[in-house]
Amino acid sequence: MADYEDDGAAPQCPMHTPGAARSLLGRTNKDWWPEGLPVDILHQGGTSPDPMGADFDYAEAFKSIDYVALKSDLTALMTDSKSWWPADYGNYGPFMIRMAWHAAGTYRTADGRGGSSSGQQRFAPLNSWPDNGNLDKARRLLWPIKQKYGPQISWADLFVLAGNVAIESMGGPVFGFGGGRKDVFEPERDTYWGAEELWVSQGVETRIQPDKEMDLEMPLAAIQMGLIYVNPEGRGGNMDALQSAHDIKITFERMAMNHEETVALTAGGHTFGKAHGAGDAAHVGDTPESAGIALQGMGWTNSHETGVGTHAITSGLEGAWVNTPTQWSENYFRLLLDYDYEMVTTPAGARQWQPINQREEDMAPDAHDPTKRVPTMMSTADMAMKVDPEFRVISEKFRTDHEAFKDAFARAWFKLTHRDMGPKIRYLGPEVPEEDLIWQDPIPSGTAPSDADVAAFKDKVLASGLSVGQLVKTAWASASTYRKSDCRGGANGARIRLSPQKDWAVNEPAKLAIVLAKLEELRGPLSMADAIVLAGSVGIEKAAKDAGLAVSVPFTGGRGDATQDWTEIDSFAVMEPRADGFRNYLATKQSVKTEELLIDRAHLLGLSAPEMVVLIGGLRVLGVNHDDQPHGVLTTRPGQLTNDFFVNLLDMDTFWEEVDTSADEQFIGYDRGGREQKWHATRTDLIFGSNSQLRATAEVYAERGHEQKFVRDFVAAWVKVMNADRFDVTTKSLSSNRAS
Repeated sequence: MADYEDDGAAPQCPMHTPGAARSLLGRTNKDWWPEGLPVDILHQGGTSPDPMGADFDYAEAFKSIDYVALKSDLTALMTDSKSWWPADYGNYGPFMIRMAWHAAGTYRTADGRGGSSSGQQRFAPLNSWPDNGNLDKARRLLWPIKQKYGPQISWADLFVLAGNVAIESMGGPVFGFGGGRKDVFEPERDTYWGAEELWVSQGVETRIQPDKEMDLEMPLAAIQMGLIYVNPEGRGGNMDALQSAHDIKITFERMAMNHEETVALTAGGHTFGKAHGAGDAAHVGDTPESAGIALQGMGWTNSHETGVGTHAITSGLEGAWVNTPTQWSENYFRLLLDYDYEMVTTPAGARQWQPINQREEDMAPDAHDPTKRVPTMMSTADMAMKVDPEFRVISEKFRTDHEAFKDAFARAWFKLTHRDMGPKIRYLGPEVPEEDLIWQDPIPSGTAPSDADVAAFKDKVLASGLSVGQLVKTAWASASTYRKSDCRGGANGARIRLSPQKDWAVNEPAKLAIVLAKLEELRGPLSMADAIVLAGSVGIEKAAKDAGLAVSVPFTGGRGDATQDWTEIDSFAVMEPRADGFRNYLATKQSVKTEELLIDRAHLLGLSAPEMVVLIGGLRVLGVNHDDQPHGVLTTRPGQLTNDFFVNLLDMDTFWEEVDTSADEQFIGYDRGGREQKWHATRTDLIFGSNSQLRATAEVYAERGHEQKFVRDFVAAWVKVMNADRFDVTTKSLSSNRAS
């Protein structure tokens, strides 16, 4: 969290308008690097940039790897110093830990984006973030190993495993490793990293300013653009450790860490290696994304003397945290707590803290001359572990109980590097821990019901008196919590019946409780998770039949039921929707347009534009709107699965006028002839007639003769959402089922 590079020369974006509603994506790579090569135009029309092809099975490839040999090669790499980037202390271990940490540390709980799961550190903007300075060299050091093992190990897995091996090779504790991260081959364009015009630098406002009633904007987790966590010199570089502690707590909480995990990670990570600030940062060249073509993707070239080793410049801080920077020890807490510190300035102009009257045996070896001893240092963020009362108690505990520290660090590191992988069932390899952890959202295994049990339940549901809207709305509320970003949520586990989901406003708790109680009464041998999904299917089949169309909704049983004891309430609380366009729900006016929030939710569900469009059209006429509001229910036969939403939205005999409300922009549709009021709608409805791309798709579903196609496509998209979290069932099986 400490080795960032100040890059105040980042380009400004002329599109920024102070005070305007922010866009969904904020700054993009095109803003930062306007002359970047537009490779993405080759991937239009559904063309994949993945050279491995759709049939490549990474899990099978990983299972065939010689895992022992891979770890042996990684261990050898740690002490195989290269002249083009010589290893500090002759050991790349600390460098690999920082690379793995920064690959994983972008994860944030609010939307599940970021993290290590796709190897995004290879691409902009992350490959050129100030906080990732010189990590391009770490990735190049790994290239011979990646080249050797090829498709058997992804870059994403290799980053994390290299960090694990580094810790082990220096005597540190490791809880385990799970593979299964599959590489992508293009930058993610779906993550909001912020709207600032500059990268982190002193003088640029931070995202947390309590005196201005300015808190960290959701879903962000870093205090400034281009940082993983916080500025090591303190908020805005002001060296106030208590302020830094406040910011650290917020940022680490946003990344799923409690305060004990935060201290353990900070101390454990800073037990190894050093920071680099040997000279003026003006010597440092362009980032990898903007560097000259001859540099072949390497950035931050340094003109300060040799530019490497002793003369390296990264964060501007300079020195090691402890006197044993390549060995696991308790020295971080001992040095932090036993010494008084004074502020000093590094050759790069950064400010840090140095022990007063440090004993020679507590000094660190010079990173490239073992005959020399140099003072250790602490950043302002490190000093927060000493001066903040809560952090101090934890630090004192770990200082006296080293076994507790080892265990806490190992577990926190495992959580850091695996938090975004989702359920444990997705983990691969011989080092997957047997212990279940609550943050993995464990769900007991389910049993697939028999065909007779399914048929009997469907008959009981049809005779229950529950409406189509009630059945479909409950199933949607359960399954649509899924987000592909970190593979959390979904229908499996039926957590909609547990806290906090059963009390979310979007789920209409009182009405939800009635449906759940009835399904519990009827389900027989089915799990509640299966019963909820199957009941939704019953509703859809009935709605199609009532519209004169026969359809069978495929059902894949076998879901389990989660328990309240193994549901981390605070962890799930951040997933509560403030807006859900599929249910026409908006809690309060947001800083992003409602139609953009719909796009964001559809993306997290893994939906394509046609899938989103057809689901909206079907859900509106089925009566899934929050609180049964009439907005977007553009049909005279609600509860029937028809394409009426599209037919009536695109009807040229209707014109729309906005109604001013405090909650959101709402509209009334009038008959052009007699000004008779016909419909109500929101922005989330009208966007399907307003936006040219979405309208083009909506027109397909409004065309005469496409009624059956609409129902067929709706069912396929519905089943996709219902099965999105079925990691216990092969993709091939689900695909076959969807097509049935």
